[in-house]
Amino acid sequence: MTPPTHFNTQDKLRFKLPLFFPDATAASIKSLDMSDVANTKTKGVLVNTLHLKVNPGIQTINKAGGIKKFMNWQEAVISDSGGFQIMSLIKSRGSLSKVTDDGVVFQLSKKQEVRLTPEESIRIQMDLGTDLVVVLDDFTPPNAKKSEAEDSVIRTILWAKKSKIEFERICSRKKLIKKPYLIAVVQGGKFKDLREYCAKKLSEIGFDGFGYGGWPLDKNGSFDKEIALTIKKLAPENYLLYGLGIGRPEDIVFCTSIGYHIFDCVLPTRDARHKRLYVFNARNINDINIKEKNFYSYYNPDKKIYSDDFSPVSTACDCPLCKNYSKAYFRHLWKTNELSAMRLSTIHNLRFYSLLMENLQKNGKM
Repeated sequence: MTPPTHFNTQDKLRFKLPLFFPDATAASIKSLDMSDVANTKTKGVLVNTLHLKVNPGIQTINKAGGIKKFMNWQEAVISDSGGFQIMSLIKSRGSLSKVTDDGVVFQLSKKQEVRLTPEESIRIQMDLGTDLVVVLDDFTPPNAKKSEAEDSVIRTILWAKKSKIEFERICSRKKLIKKPYLIAVVQGGKFKDLREYCAKKLSEIGFDGFGYGGWPLDKNGSFDKEIALTIKKLAPENYLLYGLGIGRPEDIVFCTSIGYHIFDCVLPTRDARHKRLYVFNARNINDINIKEKNFYSYYNPDKKIYSDDFSPVSTACDCPLCKNYSKAYFRHLWKTNELSAMRLSTIHNLRFYSLLMENLQKNGKM
């Protein structure tokens, strides 16, 4: 068995690893259409099971012929399970929602209650027709006590077993020759022994890869490299390694260096909407050197010094913003609340990430 080098889609597309998938949570990226995304040379996007179940509903997507046809997207699509929402909508808020061994009840409002089981999460993702499916997991909160972390690990393993059974049942019923990748999520928080136990039990069930589950930052806001290494060491050699929610460029570079293959995060698109652009510290695209410690910096157009700066945002980028407009004009767009400012920012950040991945693909393990 050899480590994976490519990501193969169900419709015979083949992409070199590593890959970054920006979050198109509800089948869209704010301010962009999918042709904008394609023009950044982004090779795939991530969609969210829970959000699509709520709106527009899986029946609508089925009628369209699956998520790719619904979005008019020709590249890869991966789907998450709804597991992160256990943290973001339940455990961090103390809401009326609840988690049991059977699944999750999301109380989205006084009138709207949504139930999601491990089996249904798999069914939804298979109906979407995504190229990679993630099993529902019980997110370990970053501040969890060990007893709470143990509970989330036990439930994650239980749900993984249920998910695998449902996945195989659907593949058999549909007589699928080319199956999507099935990824299990390793939980356990900061407790290394729980991560080890979780990884061992998930390996016994059998999947195509492991996801780095839970919050990836330590109490100081630094990436938890020890847990990333623990998951890597415990994964079978032929497994895909998926950095769920890992998006800071330096963290992606580190994870790739130890053998991770796939990443998704809201950072590039969310930061773009808040005027935070990523810029390579290089004269041109050919001079980009991600081996340098400070290979990029942040650019914010709000600073007054840019009001009469007619240079491009970056000379190491070929996106529409950097090719066509000056810092002065870009600042003007933001100051006058033009919608194009958000669009150009988002396109730029996505192009930064696709250039980052192109460089990682060329360099391999660094």
